[in-house]
Amino acid sequence: MRKIIIAIFATIALASCGNKQQSDNKQTTSKAQIKIDGSSTVYPISEAVAEDFKKTNDSVDITVGLSGTGGGFKKFGRGETDISDASRPITASEDSICKAAGIDYIELPIAYDGLAIIVNKDNKFLDKITVKELKMIWGPDAQDKIKKWNQVNPKWPNEEIHLFGPGTASGTFDYFTEAINGKAKSIRGDYTASANPNVLVEGIASDKNALGFFGLAYYESNKEKLKVVAVDDEKDEDGKGAILPSQETVKNGTYQPLSRPLFIYISKKAADRSEVKSFVNYYLANAGKLSTEVGYIAFPDDVYQLVKNRYAAGTTGSILAGKDAVGAKVEELLKGTVAQ
Repeated sequence: MRKIIIAIFATIALASCGNKQQSDNKQTTSKAQIKIDGSSTVYPISEAVAEDFKKTNDSVDITVGLSGTGGGFKKFGRGETDISDASRPITASEDSICKAAGIDYIELPIAYDGLAIIVNKDNKFLDKITVKELKMIWGPDAQDKIKKWNQVNPKWPNEEIHLFGPGTASGTFDYFTEAINGKAKSIRGDYTASANPNVLVEGIASDKNALGFFGLAYYESNKEKLKVVAVDDEKDEDGKGAILPSQETVKNGTYQPLSRPLFIYISKKAADRSEVKSFVNYYLANAGKLSTEVGYIAFPDDVYQLVKNRYAAGTTGSILAGKDAVGAKVEELLKGTVAQ
């Protein structure tokens, strides 16, 4: 089952990036190499694509790492990777680093994801939460001040809140802080952080007063020991009341502001190599099916066609340059940049 990739992704990554890579380099030095790194959220999709691609293309060696979106862009900007996985768009500073290094890139959206707000499965009082309440808890001003649930809502218990979330190199961290706190990387510092979503899953599952956030796919793979909380952005145009994240609500845009597109970034120089071109074409042809298998939300077929058109045209740069990523509509952005 594909979702097992999520449960054991750290083990696979170590195999890909450690002893296996060293062994493969010794035994298959004649193979063409494709190096991928970046987001732990996008990792299961890229790993699934790489796994299937290699079944019929054994002359290509593909390594998929997970340094986090920010860590992946650092490697990409140094020319160390061919493809960078990202759970948020490239930033202006990351773009500048790429330009300074002479690295042009093709940005391709590949699926939707929702950021899930998660509590312990035995939590009986929290079924829904507003964006304002999330900001009260997670905002930088909350540090050393908001320590108990009833400080946020008097209907909640007089017990400590124990917070769990991704580390600062994570694109999930960047997107959540921008969507909830209004500024990327703006957050209280007194929470348990980990780059490994499975550490967050286990932390929340073992603590009745836990509250955390991570990609919806990791909740879907661990729903028997976690509880997901509905989010209300208090904007009726996005759907009335609190909305639970699901395939449907992420795709139709009612789960706001925590729905987001996921991306791969291909070095333009690498994209000219036949093995990379074949791999990316395979990726785009199978992204919908494989992203769904590992717990993400596929685009409609017409959106994937726009993505394919963008890649075929070799269109460089970001579709979100100078635009707000939160609430962005991929189809509208793509229609403005590629021929249909």
